[in-house]
Amino acid sequence: MDSAISLEESIPESILQPFFSATNSSTLNKALENLIELARTKEGRSDLASKNMLNPTLQLCKLLSYPSSGDTLLLALKLIRNLCAGELRNQNSFIEQNGVDIVSNIISCKEIVNDSNHGLIRMGLQVVANVSLAGEEHQLVIWNHIYTLKFLEIAKIRRKETCDPLCMIIYACVEENHELLDKLCSDRVLPLLVEIIRTASEVGFGEDWVKLILSRTCIEESYFTPIFSNLQYHHPSIETTNTFTQEQSFLLSILSEMINEQLEHITLSKLFTLDIFKILKTSLGVVDYASRPKSGLPTGSNDIDALGYSLCILRDICAFDPRNKEGHVDMLLSLGFIETFLDLLRELEPPSIIRKTMKHAENEETKTIKHSGKVCPYKGFRSDIVAVIGNCAYGRKRVQDEVREKNGILLMLQHCVTDDENPFLREWGIWGVRNLLEGNVENQRVVSELEIQGSVNLPELSNLGLRVDVDQLTRRAKLVNMA
Repeated sequence: MDSAISLEESIPESILQPFFSATNSSTLNKALENLIELARTKEGRSDLASKNMLNPTLQLCKLLSYPSSGDTLLLALKLIRNLCAGELRNQNSFIEQNGVDIVSNIISCKEIVNDSNHGLIRMGLQVVANVSLAGEEHQLVIWNHIYTLKFLEIAKIRRKETCDPLCMIIYACVEENHELLDKLCSDRVLPLLVEIIRTASEVGFGEDWVKLILSRTCIEESYFTPIFSNLQYHHPSIETTNTFTQEQSFLLSILSEMINEQLEHITLSKLFTLDIFKILKTSLGVVDYASRPKSGLPTGSNDIDALGYSLCILRDICAFDPRNKEGHVDMLLSLGFIETFLDLLRELEPPSIIRKTMKHAENEETKTIKHSGKVCPYKGFRSDIVAVIGNCAYGRKRVQDEVREKNGILLMLQHCVTDDENPFLREWGIWGVRNLLEGNVENQRVVSELEIQGSVNLPELSNLGLRVDVDQLTRRAKLVNMA
């Protein structure tokens, strides 16, 4: 109580009086608590706006010192946050009274940042976030503080409680303003975004603002490359066997999720698609294919995760890319896209059900044959490859013909089976074969005349109007039309 009285004695009467008059409270902190509660409702905010309560609250914040008045400062910021929640008069007053300067100076001061007072910083960011929703004029004032990197040290705080509202502020500013988006990804401000990604990668996020920022900058616009490059290992002393960093694989995982969920509503940059294909090819050369996979994505290996998420991104791009105009798939086809994935399938060991069948045949013939081939680096890898080819082949005769010309039809048929390490491989295989055969007489003829060496039965092909006939004398199987 004595400290509260001492604090109030140091504050001018002209600033204190509005708080006591509005609440009939005995102490400043009690008055603030009552006003915070009142400002929780739309009617309360409107009433306090008519009494111009925002102005004395901002002036109070300027006078309070940290850490001695930290509790009162937190209450004052909380009141401002509530006052600016959708109340335009308070939001306008906040800008007019230099509220952005006042609040940003408080939450970015070294004493508060170094003291890791996350509650105070979060509250200040929520104040600015509420004001940022008022419109472009308010956002431009706020952006001046972002552009001067006042929030860079805050972005380095590895806490989702501070990262979430900071991302909300940034997204509100750049969502409809391409000029500010350019500045966000400029050499000057990019370190702020990089630190945000590092924080989200390390501690996660509670709200989707960081995902929206990354979708806007990396998928829809052409800033993926500088962002991805700046997430490389930044300490020369770090020893690692990985080519990709945790932050890079995290970025790819977020973009993969966004594309999978929202691609129909996103305008995709072709430069982004090219960059992802480059990452895929790089990761293919550094991943170890010797160890049996223990899980799907994420695996805990940065390189394997970079491979997997880039593959998933390409799978989904191929699924949604328009077929009636030159799009992302046509661009990729000119770069040996289909050949890359057919080669990947050929280099892998056979699916588990085929390996078991071959092993059984070997035992009957008392022969010992070793089956070489790469092991899937994660569960679902083979399914994703088959899915890419199947999605590309849908409605694209150019892809259908290329797969046939590169002897890939039998290869795809061999993947219309279940596999312990590749969920939905059978479904993706059937989807791919269906797309390869649809409307393509040449491919249908190849299948009808195809002789399968061995005795691997593919009953799932009956859904395609096909069956496997086995010659009892030669023991050779042929796929024929059931019609």
